[in-house]
Amino acid sequence: MRIETEASVDSSQQEGLAHALFAEREAANIPEASAAAPRPVAAIAVIGGGTMGAGITVSALDAGLHVTMIERDQDSLARGQKNVEKVYDGLIAKGRMTPEAKAATLARYTPSTAYGDIQDVDLVIEAVFEDIEVKKAVFKELDRVCKPGAVLATNTSYLDIDAIAAVTGRPQDVIGLHFFSPAHIMKLLEIVVPARVSADVVATAFALAQRMKKIPVRAGVCDGFIGNRILAVYKQAADYLMEDGASPYEIDEAVRGFGYPMGPFQVTDLAGGDIGWATRKRRRAALLASGAPKARYVEVADRICERGWFGQKTGRGFYLYPQGTRVGQPDPEVLAIVQAERAKKGVTPRQFTPGEIMRRYMAAMINEGAKVVQEGIALRPLDVDVTFLSGYGFPRHRGGPMKYADMVGLPRVLADLREFAQEDPLFWKPAPLLEKLVAEGRNFDSLNEAS
Repeated sequence: MRIETEASVDSSQQEGLAHALFAEREAANIPEASAAAPRPVAAIAVIGGGTMGAGITVSALDAGLHVTMIERDQDSLARGQKNVEKVYDGLIAKGRMTPEAKAATLARYTPSTAYGDIQDVDLVIEAVFEDIEVKKAVFKELDRVCKPGAVLATNTSYLDIDAIAAVTGRPQDVIGLHFFSPAHIMKLLEIVVPARVSADVVATAFALAQRMKKIPVRAGVCDGFIGNRILAVYKQAADYLMEDGASPYEIDEAVRGFGYPMGPFQVTDLAGGDIGWATRKRRRAALLASGAPKARYVEVADRICERGWFGQKTGRGFYLYPQGTRVGQPDPEVLAIVQAERAKKGVTPRQFTPGEIMRRYMAAMINEGAKVVQEGIALRPLDVDVTFLSGYGFPRHRGGPMKYADMVGLPRVLADLREFAQEDPLFWKPAPLLEKLVAEGRNFDSLNEAS
């Protein structure tokens, strides 16, 4: 987007790092914190003992809390307990914990299959399968057994928390706590604020995040909240690049060259391709039902999932993982699938340089970030920055996507969007907030200062 001297690179990196530090501190400055005191939390429950539930349990135990883990049967509960113990056994093996310290920590851990055992807890975090009907069933049960004033939190990544809260008789106590996997390691905690929640519940969530040594960001309710909503859009941009001529391996390499630890297709393989596949099918059905304008849809990932290639856990996805290796190898069969999809759509492939790839990737991210701010899903641009720095591997020295946009210059970003919109006016339509800021000669940081 611009040519920089070594000196200007150093100064822009310093600016990015300084902004990252400021943004993380400022993200905890929310209206609810000054309006209400947090509720006391000493004992919590975690519903679900899978990878996510176990990670949340470890985070809570490490914060000194008493934790009751609920699972549906004894076999699932035993697996959940094994998931928790495995974390501490790993620390013992590395010499970072003693067996005595593990025993003392697990003395505050109670596994159970009975919801009645959580009637006195102060806060519950549901971490079951990402299906709204399953989650609604759990919340009906929580509403029945939990004491008045208990905070009821869902760990959903995408789903409508207002709809989950509505099945209870206490929507004022329901909030979203979106942990990132592995939950005991990842720093970001998206605190998702539904319409009817009490201010003291929001304050409680931020106090819990602080106690767990997480970096909290306040988000509004929409499909995907801040992080996954924006992720879905720049992943679309990556899919378009792939169908238009760049290989998934070239795209991943360009994104790593920008400073990310992994590219989008590597991330898909790590998370499991079946997760995104289920989300795409749900969203596509909702879009078709709504009668919204038909957006371009790239089917390459669906073809890969139809073969049962879900990434690292199945030994292949966009990459091959022979003998259980964690570092993927390019797969000629995936390239053949890409070529077949291009042919089916009548696409003549073209070359993209790493710089051209990143112009599109970042323009999509920044544009959706502007929409998220404009809609109030994020309070300020800095909340988008913190989300991506802490949860999505955005290179810290670039300050986050919105700070990066400011450093590149919003007129340059808007010019890119208008150029790309000549090919696809629907996807690349500039956010009104971005157009407004450019017209007024302002940047995203001016909105941080106004908050």
